[in-house]
Amino acid sequence: MTLIRPTSEATDAGGPTRRPGTGRAVAVLVLAVLAAAIPLFGPSAALHGTGEAAAPGAGGVALLRAVLFAALCVPLGELFVGLLVRSVPDAPPDVPRSWAPWAAAAGFLAALGLASVVATGNLVPHSLSEINVGGLYESRDGKLALLEVNAFLLAGLCARSARPAAQVWPLAAVVVAEALRAHPPTQHSPLTGSGLTLVHLTCAALWAGGLLRVLRTLRRWGPAEPGAALLGLYARVAAVLLAAITATGVWSSLRRMPPGTILEQLTDTAYGRTLLAKVLLVAVVAALALWARIRLHRAPASLTACAPARAEVLALGLVVVVSGLLTALPLPIRW
Repeated sequence: MTLIRPTSEATDAGGPTRRPGTGRAVAVLVLAVLAAAIPLFGPSAALHGTGEAAAPGAGGVALLRAVLFAALCVPLGELFVGLLVRSVPDAPPDVPRSWAPWAAAAGFLAALGLASVVATGNLVPHSLSEINVGGLYESRDGKLALLEVNAFLLAGLCARSARPAAQVWPLAAVVVAEALRAHPPTQHSPLTGSGLTLVHLTCAALWAGGLLRVLRTLRRWGPAEPGAALLGLYARVAAVLLAAITATGVWSSLRRMPPGTILEQLTDTAYGRTLLAKVLLVAVVAALALWARIRLHRAPASLTACAPARAEVLALGLVVVVSGLLTALPLPIRW
């Protein structure tokens, strides 16, 4: 298997050819529709039969939060893989075009939408007159929302500048803002929760965004030795990232769902059900990552590991979407 596909493919001997990339375009379209459907219709499905009530506009908030998380993954992954490429011997200078400016634009719009919700008292605004922009400066959530809007704007400017690496600072500000937003002062030991979320979100963004960038780079480089070296280097770091994600995720879950009630809440609360779906997806991702690592170890030069790696990055995309849904659902325990 190579990373370069034939330009055309006959359906039978002497038969007609189909346009290259048609199947891939259809698959991407289907995945995009699925990714949008999960946060939009997920809250009603997760809340069914639990007796809990969702916040107004939970589906829209989940979608915006998923876009924001994805907008973090892309540029952080590019910066991360850029560091890995420097350690690859004889790495080709040809690298894929950066998606960071587009990601920053998507993150800016998502953060702006979330800020508008905060500006109306966590309600969905139906007109511009309902949005109290000045009120954002008067609340903790409003200030964090404004910080994210400005940070994505600055990240986009840095991505288009002569020093794109500078975008790491506004992106770090978004991660910190998300960690603080997820754990208000009313919680028990909020700084501990924010620290766990900070590590969890950072490692997840590097894992998902990094794998996407690695696959795009390998497609540009082709089946050469530097490509196998890059994939192997990423796989070693990804193992550490997965360990950190698992540890912080389990710890955060136990803080919100004590061991004595976690089994019941995983099936009887919307948060628990969505968390269970996320855990199952992460397990699938881990299995695909292990499969890719085994194939890479057996035949490093052929890059056969790219097949499970492509499936892995798609599953990671679903994890990002489910994570956005998780943030829009009511917590199972009120501190």
